[in-house]
Amino acid sequence: MAKRYLILLGFFLFAFTPIQAVKAESVSKVEGWYGTTEDIFGDIVFPTLDKKIEKEYGRNLSWQWQRIVDISYNENHSYDVDIQIQVSSERNEPLDYVDDQVKLRISPSCDSEKLKQLKCNHGFKIEILDYKHLSQ
Repeated sequence: MAKRYLILLGFFLFAFTPIQAVKAESVSKVEGWYGTTEDIFGDIVFPTLDKKIEKEYGRNLSWQWQRIVDISYNENHSYDVDIQIQVSSERNEPLDYVDDQVKLRISPSCDSEKLKQLKCNHGFKIEILDYKHLSQ
């Protein structure tokens, strides 16, 4: 069982390493766009983070993705992901950012019979477990 977790952890470390540089042919009509694994991951969690930042600061501020700090696997086939972001302090001032860290629980769908054997009985969902202001 531990071997499975180590293999899964190794896969995620490999998949989310910022030094990866994979270039593939694209069927899309967009020219000159290059997307990484973090770009795809960011697109998936963007709506949830955007709503939380608006609630946290009381208005819709711009923010940008910094990095994935930590990923951990849970027994119910979900993942806890710590993400560091930068949020603009004021919309009209020069670029001045505050650092925040968000802990998300990402639960992929359990449509497979193999996954249902792993105590997995949920659909796809993303929930925010913790939100920290790192800079004052």
